[in-house]
Amino acid sequence: MTLKDKAIEAMLLGNWQNATSLNKSLLKEDPDNIDTLNRLAYAFTVLGKFKDAKSIYRKVLRLDNLNQIAIRNIKRLSEVSVKKRLKNGASNFRYVNHAFLEETGKTKIISLVNLAPPKIIGLLTAGQSLIICIKRSKIFVQDHYKQYLGVLPDDIGRRLIKLIKGGNQYTAYVKSANEHNVTIFIKEVKRASRYKDHPSFLQTSDQDLNLSKGKGKIKNYKKPKVDYNERDHFLEDEDVS
Repeated sequence: MTLKDKAIEAMLLGNWQNATSLNKSLLKEDPDNIDTLNRLAYAFTVLGKFKDAKSIYRKVLRLDNLNQIAIRNIKRLSEVSVKKRLKNGASNFRYVNHAFLEETGKTKIISLVNLAPPKIIGLLTAGQSLIICIKRSKIFVQDHYKQYLGVLPDDIGRRLIKLIKGGNQYTAYVKSANEHNVTIFIKEVKRASRYKDHPSFLQTSDQDLNLSKGKGKIKNYKKPKVDYNERDHFLEDEDVS
C-alpha cells in the first residue's frame, strides 16, 4: 500500500491524527500537491485546528486560485458561527474509526443515485458523516447541514423505510466520492424488537421486501419521479470537506 493509499485509508476510517501525519509526509515528497494539501486542511478542520486549515487552504489558492474546495472552505472557516458548529460537531468526524467494520445483515456499502451536481459532490470526503431521511417514499441522503446529495436505490430504500418507521436506527458515512459516483457505508445501530429476526440488508436482491410473512416480492413497481428542485434547495452552510 502506497503512502497516499494509507493517508486516504486513515481518513476513511476517521483516524484524523494519523491522517495528518501521513499527509504531512506526502507533502515532504511533493510540497505542492493540491489533493494532499486539501486532505490535510480537512483533517485540521476536523481536529478543530482552524488556523492551520486556513493556512493550508491559502497555499492551495496560491497554487490554484480557482480551486473550489479551498475557496468554499476558507470562506466557511472565516465565519465564526460555522467554526463553532464545526467545533461542537467534530466528534461526528473524529470517532468513525470503527464505523466501517462490516457486519452481515447490519451494514452495507451502497452507491447513491440521482446525484447532486458535481460541484457539490466534489466537496465530499471519505469518512464524512451523513444524514438519511424519508421523503416522498424514498431515502434521501444529505450532508451534516441537510444539503441534498442523492438517494438510495429503490429496492434498498423501500426496505429501510419500513425498518426506520418501525423503530430501526442507522448511521451513514461517505466511503468514496467523485463527480460521477458516491458510495456510502450504512450501519444499523439499533434494531426494533419487532424486527429482531429481520436483517436490515439482505444477501440477495430477490428476497422478500415486505418484512411480513406470506407476502411475496413487490411486483410492477414503478420508480417515482424525483423532484429535482430538491437538489437546488441548499441551506446557507454546506458541509466542510
